[in-house]
Amino acid sequence: MIDMNALTAILSKVEKPGRYVGGELGRVKKDAYKVRFLYAFPDVYEVGMSHLGTQILYKLTNEREDTYAEQCFAPFPDMQEEMKKAGIPLYSLETFTPASEFDIIGFNLSYEMCYTTVIAMLKMAGIEPLAKDRKGLPIVMCGGTCTFNPEPLADFVDLFVIGEGEEVNNEIIDLYVKYKDAGNTDKEAFLREAAMIPGVYVPSQYDFTYNEDGTVAKITGPQMPVYKRFMPDMNKSYFPIEPVVPYIGTVHDRATLEIFRGCTRGCRFCQAGYIYRPLRERSKDLLIEQACHMIDNAGYDEVSLSSLSSGDHSEIDELVGGMLDTLGERGVSVSLPSLRIDSFGREYAKRMQTARKGSFTFAPEAGTQRLRDVINKNITEEEILKGVRNAFESGTTTIKLYFMIGLPTETYEDLDGIADVVRKITHVFYDVPKELRKGSLKITVSTASFVPKPHTPFQWEPQDSIEVLREKQAYLKEKLRIRGVTYNYHESKLSYLEAIFAAGDRRLGKVLSYVSERGAMFDSWQDYFKYDLYEEAFEALGIDPHFYANRRRNKDEVLPWSHISCLVSDDYLKKEAQLAYEEKTTDDCRLGCNACGMADICLKLGNIKKKG
Repeated sequence: MIDMNALTAILSKVEKPGRYVGGELGRVKKDAYKVRFLYAFPDVYEVGMSHLGTQILYKLTNEREDTYAEQCFAPFPDMQEEMKKAGIPLYSLETFTPASEFDIIGFNLSYEMCYTTVIAMLKMAGIEPLAKDRKGLPIVMCGGTCTFNPEPLADFVDLFVIGEGEEVNNEIIDLYVKYKDAGNTDKEAFLREAAMIPGVYVPSQYDFTYNEDGTVAKITGPQMPVYKRFMPDMNKSYFPIEPVVPYIGTVHDRATLEIFRGCTRGCRFCQAGYIYRPLRERSKDLLIEQACHMIDNAGYDEVSLSSLSSGDHSEIDELVGGMLDTLGERGVSVSLPSLRIDSFGREYAKRMQTARKGSFTFAPEAGTQRLRDVINKNITEEEILKGVRNAFESGTTTIKLYFMIGLPTETYEDLDGIADVVRKITHVFYDVPKELRKGSLKITVSTASFVPKPHTPFQWEPQDSIEVLREKQAYLKEKLRIRGVTYNYHESKLSYLEAIFAAGDRRLGKVLSYVSERGAMFDSWQDYFKYDLYEEAFEALGIDPHFYANRRRNKDEVLPWSHISCLVSDDYLKKEAQLAYEEKTTDDCRLGCNACGMADICLKLGNIKKKG
């Protein structure tokens, strides 16, 4: 245990000491165990405590009698400084145990720009950041979305979990217990055996060779490819109905219910839509039961129905109605943060506004029908305007709209289309009868810069340069000078680095080491993002960042993630890429199989019928 007197002495000197004291309702305490597992989240407490996947794995791991799972988060810079002065290493919130004393540390990788924070947390724990320099414990493992291209972090991590972790984590712990019971401390032997677990990738067991032009020539290893793992039955999958309830406000300060995994829409830019296939739903009755338990146990006044596209749940009307009927009398509201505009009905809007007045968020993604067809968004302008009308007629005056810029084939006419759609939405608002309008119109338009992601039809595409993205942002800023409209956009330099690491290989590990040694951390936080360090690193190491971000890849090229399989075939991704350039759409695969490579799985789950 760390020096508690020293910790107590520094808490009054930092912002939000509630981040660092533990003891929350729902946090697990144990006395007897064989294995100590630390779930480390590479961001601040408020972000990490809002991450549902971490909550699931934390509670599930603690169901084991032989394992004690604890948590820690990245201390903010003020706390880091005080910890360093007081000689306090990174520690767990349950028992205030130094992170270096755990058997296994598991990091969640949900965003490429958290990589330097992972490295910084290892250093704060007194753990060698490079895997080759760690001879003993702890085992450092990672899971999450970014593991579908794990290579930029390969030098720092002992093993990666590819896909969903509920079963795989337990299998890794089972193997570790076997070694511990036998008194076997041979870490390399453990990793060799772990590499044979389906869904586990051990980078030290794989070799990369490169062509003269810098592209990957060949990848070799024990599992080729490493197939992702997924939970086939969400009704039987573990869900924490007694969540840890934070002492302080978090990013998502509410009860979150996962209503399904996967998506059948096939938006060509969306990595999650491909890597989380197939679609698997939880039943309406189970979800209502879980919601009631969570409210009883945690006391929240809002339940968020989480998925990639919540309006696509096959029982969504009955589910929302049942939730509102069951929880509404208790003052609990229901929200769907990921809602497609074409699934947004008038009656639903009215019921949601009755439960709690608020804003609605929609993501048209592109401003013209041509570009929406390119990305396979499969919504029309008519559906967009109908959806926002339903929102306005329900009494809301505030909506948020999300678009992307820099999409493949985009022209300035497509940017004009964004402004045109927003202008038409304002007209819809003023067309709504005055008695239904409860205030002034507020529209927030946000644009993200397109980042080509692995395992999508656009994985071979280049990203626009920083200069071009800035020109487009400035152009839209002028076009969106519309009464009642606020325009926000993402930092183009951050999107550029995201593209570099999303498409990166092991050679970028040197870049991460370079910038980490010079203080890079919290790169996703604007106040702490040090782009100049990355520029310096690329130049000092002779690495061309444009090679990763701004280069069109050959369809036959070996990609740095070619040894990782999300079960969607390359042939399907190539076909979808071609259809994008032909401006042709692909139907929702619930209407008939589109042959993405998962037909047998989806047929077994009852999701689809084969075409013909």
